[in-house]
Amino acid sequence: MAPDLKKHPCFNSDVQNSFGRIHLPVAPQCNMQCNYCNRKYDCVNETRPGVTSAILTPEQAVLYLDNVIKKMDNLTVVGIAGPGDPFANPDETLRTLTEVRRKYNDMILCLATNGLNIGPYIQDLSGLNISHVTLTINTVDPEIGAAVYYWIRYNKKRYTGIEAAKLLLENQLKALIKLKEHGITVKINSIVIPGINDTHIPEIAKKTAEMGADVLNCIPVHPIPDTFFEDIAEPDIHTMNKIKAAAREYIPLMYHCRRCRADAAGLLKDKLNPEIMSMLQAFSKKENLIGADRPYVAVASEEGFLINRHLGETNELYIYEKKEGEISFVEKRQTPVRGIGDERWIELSKTLKDCSVILSGNSGENPKKILNKNGIQVVVTEGIITDILEKVFKGEKIMEMPAYAIKGCMHCTGDGQGC
Repeated sequence: MAPDLKKHPCFNSDVQNSFGRIHLPVAPQCNMQCNYCNRKYDCVNETRPGVTSAILTPEQAVLYLDNVIKKMDNLTVVGIAGPGDPFANPDETLRTLTEVRRKYNDMILCLATNGLNIGPYIQDLSGLNISHVTLTINTVDPEIGAAVYYWIRYNKKRYTGIEAAKLLLENQLKALIKLKEHGITVKINSIVIPGINDTHIPEIAKKTAEMGADVLNCIPVHPIPDTFFEDIAEPDIHTMNKIKAAAREYIPLMYHCRRCRADAAGLLKDKLNPEIMSMLQAFSKKENLIGADRPYVAVASEEGFLINRHLGETNELYIYEKKEGEISFVEKRQTPVRGIGDERWIELSKTLKDCSVILSGNSGENPKKILNKNGIQVVVTEGIITDILEKVFKGEKIMEMPAYAIKGCMHCTGDGQGC
C-alpha cells in the first residue's frame, strides 16, 4: 500500500490531532555548528531540535519502531531529524530508512537537514519514496550567514566566515532544485534571530519560493545556554506575526510547528510519553538485536563448531534460530559465486533476507557496508558458535575483533573486498 501523504501532520494541519509521527535518533554527528545550537542528548525537559534522550543504531531504531507502533496505532510518519544532521551520518540514515520502507511500505518517510550534504543522496531518497524533506535555510545572504554559522565541515575540510556561508547556501539551493526535480515536497525552516536575520526572512521566502519550495516555517530562536546567541531574546508573538505576514506574500506558511525533538513520538501536541522514553532508553542499550521478521543468524564456519571463516572465502553459511528458548541449527545455505564484485553481496542479502546477523571470523568493509545497508549486521568475532549465539539472541554485547589486514585470499589475487 502506498503512503497516504495527506496523513502527514506537519504538512497538513487538519490531521495534526489525528495522526502522529516518530523521529528515530540515529544521526548523532553534525557537519556544522550554528551559533544558536547546543546539542544535548539527555535532557527530557527540553522540546527543541537537536535534543534526544538516546542514540540508536539503525537496527535498534527499527526494532524500537516495531514496539512503538504496538503502543501507538496512529503513527503515519517516520522521520529522521538528528540530533545532528542525517547526511553527516548518511550510512546510518539510509540503512534506517531502507529497513523502515521494507517493513512498512505504507509509512510516510521524511527527514530534516541543513542541506549541506544531502545532494549526493537525493537519488537514493527518491528510490525509497521519501516524500517530504525539510531544509533549514536561515539566510540567502552569505554575510548574514557568516553571523549565523560558526563553522561547516564539507568534504573533510573545515570552513568559516563568508566562505562557509557561501558554500552552504550554494549546496542548499542546489539541493532544493534537485529535490523538486524528484517530486519531493520541500519545507523550509528558518530560525528567526533578532538583530541577525529577522528582517531578512521575506527574502528567504521569496528566493526559496522561486526555486520551488512548497512551504515555509518561521521558528523563533530559543536562547540556549553555552551558545553564541544565548543572550538573544526569543522574538515575541507580535514580531513573529509581522514577519510571517511579510513572508506569506511569497510562500504558504506552516503555523502549527512544535519545535520537535529528535526523539519525538506521537501527536504533535503530545508531551513526552514516559513509557516510550523508557523504551527508547532500553533499546539504545541492546546489541545485535534480532528482528521478528528476521529471526535467523548466519554463521561463517569451517566445521560448524567455531566462528572461524572469512566471509569472502565462505561457500556456505550455517543458519541458526532460537525457538522456545532453545538455539537450534536450521540449515546450510550456499553463498553466491565469487568474482562478481558487489553483486555477490547484493545477492547474499536476498539469500539471507530472513537473517538479522552474520557472524564471521573476518570480513572486508565493502561486504559489511552492502549487507548492513540491506538490514543484515555483519559481526566480526571468534569463538564457539553456541556461546556467541546465546549472547546474540539475548541482545548482549558481542566482543568484536578487529579485521586483520586483507592481502588476498587463498582462492584469488584480489584484495578481498568483492571476492
